[in-house]
Amino acid sequence: MISASRLRFPATGRSGHNAGPSRHSRLRMTDPLDTLHRVFGYPSFRGPQAQIIDHLIGGGDALVLMPTGGGKSLCYQIPAMLRPGVGVVVSPLIALMQDQVDALLQAGVRAAFLNSSQDYATASEIERRLRMGELDLIYVAPERLLTERFLGLMDRLHEQNRLALFAIDEAHCVSQWGHDFRPEYIQLSVLHQRYPSVPRIALTATADTLTQQEIISRLGLDAARVFISSFDRPNIRYTVVERDNPRRQLLGFLAGYRGAAGIVYCLSRKKVDETAAWLKEQGITALPYHAGLDSATRQQHQQRFLREDGIVMVATIAFGMGIDKPDVRFVAHLDLPKSLEAYYQETGRAGRDGEPAEAWMTYGLNDVVIHRMRIDESVAGEEQKRVERSKLDALLAWCETVACRRALLLRYFSEEAQACGNCDTCLEPPELWDGTVAAQKAMSAALRTGQRFGAGHLIDILRGKSTEKVQQFGHASLPTFGAGAELDDAGWRSVFRQLLAAGLLHADAQAFGALRLMDAARPVLKGEASLSLRKQAKRVHGRKSAPEARRAGAGPALADADAPLFEALRAWRADLAREQGVPAYVILHDRTLRELAARRPESQADLLDIPGIGQAKAERYGEALLQLMA
Repeated sequence: MISASRLRFPATGRSGHNAGPSRHSRLRMTDPLDTLHRVFGYPSFRGPQAQIIDHLIGGGDALVLMPTGGGKSLCYQIPAMLRPGVGVVVSPLIALMQDQVDALLQAGVRAAFLNSSQDYATASEIERRLRMGELDLIYVAPERLLTERFLGLMDRLHEQNRLALFAIDEAHCVSQWGHDFRPEYIQLSVLHQRYPSVPRIALTATADTLTQQEIISRLGLDAARVFISSFDRPNIRYTVVERDNPRRQLLGFLAGYRGAAGIVYCLSRKKVDETAAWLKEQGITALPYHAGLDSATRQQHQQRFLREDGIVMVATIAFGMGIDKPDVRFVAHLDLPKSLEAYYQETGRAGRDGEPAEAWMTYGLNDVVIHRMRIDESVAGEEQKRVERSKLDALLAWCETVACRRALLLRYFSEEAQACGNCDTCLEPPELWDGTVAAQKAMSAALRTGQRFGAGHLIDILRGKSTEKVQQFGHASLPTFGAGAELDDAGWRSVFRQLLAAGLLHADAQAFGALRLMDAARPVLKGEASLSLRKQAKRVHGRKSAPEARRAGAGPALADADAPLFEALRAWRADLAREQGVPAYVILHDRTLRELAARRPESQADLLDIPGIGQAKAERYGEALLQLMA
């Protein structure tokens, strides 16, 4: 039994190191469950956490696939504290290192990070503490780890049997075909070659079968045990709307999230800047984030998003990896992502606290054409292009599905699931219609114009519009001119989009997006096969209340009588966060504050029964919390 009096909480800050030793300097626990409860304040492990931790403590290698918010970090943090020596965590982003180290320091764990944000004196002090055995966890960027200086330091620790483990976070960054490829990650195979006796754990929230195989191959994890948790995030609602007026649609969606934190993803830097500026004009606190901004601005915007309530970050995919903010209530896409993996990774930043959240996307015909053209025009090899086309096809099929979106998404990750009741296709099942004749008209228009034109021109022909371009090429005399008057522009865009998604048409990058027929189109065009298409549906762009059954892991609802105490606790936490220079959730999560408000503990011993409060936090904050609840 470890008494609270033996736990000295370290002074914290953003420098990446703490001011003195904690309970780990002379005393180590031996039981993972005891460590979980006393250090992190949780009563039990979730899913496969206990198995993973036992496997790693025993010296085994592991590949862990676990959804965002599933508790991946504990899988290596606890073994690092229980095995002799220091756990070396490879992390791709400075923000991720800082937040995780801040959270560990709050829990009384000896942790630090090394990255380019530190001056020489700070980095030297952390290296000294590492040599002296004063750290249980050290977070490093891959490029720092691969320097001769750091490898030499690890060599000395290895000779003294003081390397506890290696944890490779965001392991999907090793995949050259993935959406977050980092060349330095491939070189991390040096860990296995140089320190074969030190256990390694690679972790990711996003990896299809191909990416899993690439992680295993490139990191030399052939003998590793693979742990795969359910990819399901039941608290996230998935919604896709047909693009009409994207700004109006986005504003309608955001009306259901006034004052909430969220992320809006755009494909280009220009669109990020314009969207953020426009949202500000609408009275929404929005900030831009992309690689074209200087590093100081990016860091300032990221820190505001992490520390302030109600910030909407408008960003390219440069933003998001490693963001641990638990109360992101929505992720919206104004443009189609590159793949279902990328979509799952990006939307997974919503609802990490288990509370209801929404993934919303507006999607149109131009998205399909642009992505196909980008793949065809890239300098990648044919095999990589084939893989990227396959991934895009899977995403398009997901966008156009009439079945449950969640079930289809999980099936992509080789996980079977039933209809969820918490996505747009479950809540508002789309209607089907026999689109065979419409498809024949669309494909005939493409054929009769020499397969040299895009959807816009073909729609003008089908609807009988005598535009200057139609007249210029003599297309008003074609049999298909005016043959499609039964559908409006939006209806025909839906038809062409679905034909592209079904692989019956292809957008030719060499011909500026001209639509060409694929072999699969022949049976439909000849009347040998029928084709069902989904009808256009007017979606409600605001968020509906999620059914109670979908509030998995959300914790108890807050009674009206407890709301004032909850808000007082949040205000107290916000003051502390500003004083310490850390995000508020690093001190205590909203779920912990909700438990405090509902249960109103009366002693420090009672505090230890609240999920998220371990001995160090009880010792440091107990008196103030008990006074607030008195």
